[in-house]
Amino acid sequence: MSFNDILYALWFFVPAGFANATPIIVAKWPLLRAWQTPLDFGYSYRGKRIFGDSKTWRGLICAAIIGLVMFALQQKLATHLGGFSAYLQTAKYTSLPLLTGLLLGAGALVGDATESFFKRQRNIAPGHSWFPFDQLDYIIGACLLIVPVVVLPFKIYLLIVLSWLFLHLFFTQVGYLLHLRERAV
Repeated sequence: MSFNDILYALWFFVPAGFANATPIIVAKWPLLRAWQTPLDFGYSYRGKRIFGDSKTWRGLICAAIIGLVMFALQQKLATHLGGFSAYLQTAKYTSLPLLTGLLLGAGALVGDATESFFKRQRNIAPGHSWFPFDQLDYIIGACLLIVPVVVLPFKIYLLIVLSWLFLHLFFTQVGYLLHLRERAV
């Protein structure tokens, strides 16, 4: 594994990273605040909510759009990155590259919602940490959703998981220290 592999893993996954943060941000926007229909429409499974009130269609749709926009920006920026831009072209896209951005964004939220389902079933309250699943859910969800449209070497997937797990833990701690989050992990 080279330094370029690490940079590529970080770079490739930026749309999913931004998408993962999107629901928290758009929930505060006045124009979107009222649009809070839960993904599970309030339904339950085995007497427990499927996803809960915090997993909304607003978050999923906005995250998918942010993933698409971020990936499109990356494609434009890649031409200005010198020798690294050639390295960025090594991904094998099996369909429209922008679909990758959409799937990275949506996959991050699908992974988060899936993890929320299991938290509800295990009686873990919303907002309480379930380490390491809370930190890996969006990473695994996005990686799984892009498999049909982009083929990456296994080492890149591994680097995505490791590097973005580290970044997630780091920024969670920073958010806690800045009093933007109630819990450190």
